[in-house]
Amino acid sequence: MAAPVKLNKVLEIPSLGIRQDVINFANCTMESEKFVTVREQTGEQVMIHIVDLMNPSKTEKRPITADAALMNPVAKILALRSGQALQIFNIELKSKMKAHQMEDAVVFWKWINERTLAVVTASACYHWSMDGSSEPVKMFERLPAMASCQIINYRGNVGDKWMVLVGISQAQDGSGRIVGSMQLYSAEKGQSQSIEGHAAAFSQFLVSGATEPSTLFAFANRSATGTKIHILEVVKGSATAMPFQKCAVEIQMPADAATDFPVAMQISDKYGIIFLVTKAGYLYVLDVETGAQIMMNRISPDTIFTTCLNTTTGGLLGINRSGSVLHVQVDDQSIVKYLQGTLGNIDLAMKVAARGKLPGAEQLYSAGFDQVLRSGDIQKACEMAAKSPNGVLRTPNTINKFKQAAQANPGAQNPLLIYFSKILEDSTLNAVESIELARPVLQQGKQALLQKWFDEGKLECSEDLGDLVKQVDGTLALKIYNKAGCPAKVIACFVETQQYDKIMAYAQRVGYNPDWTGILQNMVVLNPEGAVRLAQMLVNQEGGAKVDTAAVAELFLSRNMLQQTTSFLLDALKGNKPEEAALQTKLLEINLRAAPQVAEAIMANGTLTHYDRPSVGSLCERAALYQRALEHYVDLKDLKRVIVYSSAMQPEFLLEWFGSLDTAWAGELLREML
Repeated sequence: MAAPVKLNKVLEIPSLGIRQDVINFANCTMESEKFVTVREQTGEQVMIHIVDLMNPSKTEKRPITADAALMNPVAKILALRSGQALQIFNIELKSKMKAHQMEDAVVFWKWINERTLAVVTASACYHWSMDGSSEPVKMFERLPAMASCQIINYRGNVGDKWMVLVGISQAQDGSGRIVGSMQLYSAEKGQSQSIEGHAAAFSQFLVSGATEPSTLFAFANRSATGTKIHILEVVKGSATAMPFQKCAVEIQMPADAATDFPVAMQISDKYGIIFLVTKAGYLYVLDVETGAQIMMNRISPDTIFTTCLNTTTGGLLGINRSGSVLHVQVDDQSIVKYLQGTLGNIDLAMKVAARGKLPGAEQLYSAGFDQVLRSGDIQKACEMAAKSPNGVLRTPNTINKFKQAAQANPGAQNPLLIYFSKILEDSTLNAVESIELARPVLQQGKQALLQKWFDEGKLECSEDLGDLVKQVDGTLALKIYNKAGCPAKVIACFVETQQYDKIMAYAQRVGYNPDWTGILQNMVVLNPEGAVRLAQMLVNQEGGAKVDTAAVAELFLSRNMLQQTTSFLLDALKGNKPEEAALQTKLLEINLRAAPQVAEAIMANGTLTHYDRPSVGSLCERAALYQRALEHYVDLKDLKRVIVYSSAMQPEFLLEWFGSLDTAWAGELLREML
């Protein structure tokens, strides 16, 4: 059966032209999967090699005068130490970021995250933040028990509430045994604890039933009587969850390395797995929850003197004294089968599969789930289904099984609600689950809960979910439609909630071109004025109107909306374009028939000039707007018919108008008046 982990060699550092004798703890560092730095001295000349692990051909070589160098784990930022002087440079910007002169000699330093450099002296431990112009801040004094140790590591948990300083020294009993010493410090309590141990690490681990991860502290120690790994909880995740059960597990050293001891530890939170490396080059793979050994194998004939976690793969990177950069990672395709078959540890197989969302435990999970459900242990069945690897049990079939269980026990708590609550602890609901949860929640009138889950991003929004929620909460339904990418439903909600001003802006933002005429047809029933505002926006868009102006006008007129039609057309025709002559005529026509005073005001404004003047003149005559009719007619017979109403016209107008006629026509019209 395939091994549960894969080992590959990333790089041979000497192949880059770097001497093998300088590849050691003092000169070679690796803070992350991004860079390796090597300090190489030849005579008086000192060079720093910055190796890009993603592309070793881009290795940079720079002359320096420093004693040590550290690359930032994330960015191209280089820390240099020369005696007690510390400097930090931004390589890409070619600028010095910070500098500080320590009062005491520096015995160890390390980036504990991308923003903080830890500095250890003979008496204390400091944190130097990259933010602002701050100086190193003392975190704690070193305990006397650490005084004679060579410091080999320093770690901090997420948030830097807990720190551990690791050192080694030779036993005083003459045995030649290497003793590990640790100082565990709580920043909140301001207290230190002395512990025997060679390697340590912190982990963020979600305890069963918890909604927030706990901080675990793991350390391995080789004592005179044997080797053990200890795992305990230092920060509880969820107050209501069961506490983590601390454990201490014996580790059996191989017969050919009886005096071997741990030198490095990395924990993959992705899989909940501990990688423990020994001085003789052995790798132990352990479960972080129980300390159970998954496998042990020798991965290097030489001592691995530095390691780091590969945050991309969840694996371990290490460099040995030969200059080999080694990478160990979990084999997603084989670890579950290995745990089931080779180890026979079905429980661990399911847990690792669930943590890493791995294939291989699907059938195992399905059979186990059915068995637990039949036994009546609803809580455990819900937990199994919710945490199943790759969501293999998060299906409509599982939901139906919980519905059947609810029908079989009508007085008990609804299994579906338990199941969904388990998912919501550390994940989000898929589309089917979101709908199935919404139904009972809405039936109970608890839409505020749905709003909360929506705000937290716990629901997968869909059109069907929006349709369900819309029956009781139009505002929330609008948000769901928007997130689900249902523009037609979003606009329909805007119409129903009378948020007309948002319709056009939304459509432009999402690049949606709906049936605007159809939307206006719905709007005129609910809010005629809102329909007019939207129609006006649609005809005044840059690049041309989004609707047919004539069709919209007919829509308004079909509902006897004369005032709204007039308002719309006045806005749509304000450009006074020749091609809009028919619509100009239509605007004047409808008002001359129904509201002559409005037509009079429009004509008095003089902004429309392309309409059918004879036709409008005839309508003016019928509306008793004789002066306007006289302005529009061009045939003598029409003028004679209207001039008889000169008493209804302004004398100033008549004088000016007669002055514009030829003598013959003026004479005939004067005779007609008499």
